Amino acid sequence: MQTDTIFSIQNHLDFERIALRIFNHQYIHNTFYQRFCNLLGITKASVKSSNDIPYLPIEFFKQEKIVSTPYSIEKIFTSSGTTGSTISKHYVKDLDVYEKSFRKGFEYFYGDIKEYVVLALLPSYLEREGSSLVYMAEKLIKDSSHPESGFYLYDIEKLIKTLKKDSLKNKKILLIGVSFALLDLVGHHNVQLHDQTIIMETGGMKGRRKEMVRGELHQRLKKGFNIDKIHSEYGMTELLSQAYSKGNGLFYCPPWMKISIRNPEDPLTNLGHHKTGGVNIIDLANINSCSFIASQDLGKVYEDGSFEILGRFDHSDIRGCNLMAL
Repeated sequence: MQTDTIFSIQNHLDFERIALRIFNHQYIHNTFYQRFCNLLGITKASVKSSNDIPYLPIEFFKQEKIVSTPYSIEKIFTSSGTTGSTISKHYVKDLDVYEKSFRKGFEYFYGDIKEYVVLALLPSYLEREGSSLVYMAEKLIKDSSHPESGFYLYDIEKLIKTLKKDSLKNKKILLIGVSFALLDLVGHHNVQLHDQTIIMETGGMKGRRKEMVRGELHQRLKKGFNIDKIHSEYGMTELLSQAYSKGNGLFYCPPWMKISIRNPEDPLTNLGHHKTGGVNIIDLANINSCSFIASQDLGKVYEDGSFEILGRFDHSDIRGCNLMAL
């Protein structure tokens, strides 16, 4: 399948058609996913719509090489983890697919990246190898073609000076940062931003601070930056696409990505709208690994396709994986 087909989806019918084609491809060529489906009693012939497709528990990215057909690997993206913990690995055949996904996804929600000065405050990610977020930020910084765009590790003073530069007052600024680093920034500095500045948190305290719910995080950041909205990016190592929130707590997907909610007590049953459960993700950009993933997040989905993230499962490393141990 040409990847341009994935990124040209216009409506629900397009999505359904391509999702079924990708499921058929992955059922045939991804031997681990096929085994998982068969243990559930699901075959290629029994799947008639995307609602019938089983979701692979994301935990398996820590245990197995999840690929569709043997191929040479361009890049291995890895998750962050505490000392001694097992990390997820996403084996990427074609980085061009990832680049198309995040570039077209950003453009879909925010317009041309060349209109932005991109400032990245991602210290914990920059200090390790294999971060898909750092890879995306690096390319967006380059695409912006602005001399002030760049990474800021611990040089907060330089970042503050950049944010306050008179020459940037008429520019759109995107400051994308991990949560703890943004909190540290507003906790030690008085930062007054102009109206065209977007603050985008990527989640995660990475052990640097106590975890907090997104609403509390955003309240602190809005007060600290003296702005009305905090934007958010929802992505993970095991995905090649991102969803975005523009400040109201609701995330929206690009056309090739879709969220549904599963019953925590019966993972094969969808809950529908307005009910809290496990977040299932279809990411059609994952054509070369697995596009159908049961995440460890808890959330709700709404009629317009928007969703919110409410937390994570406790002991989620175990849930959903027992079947494959039989």
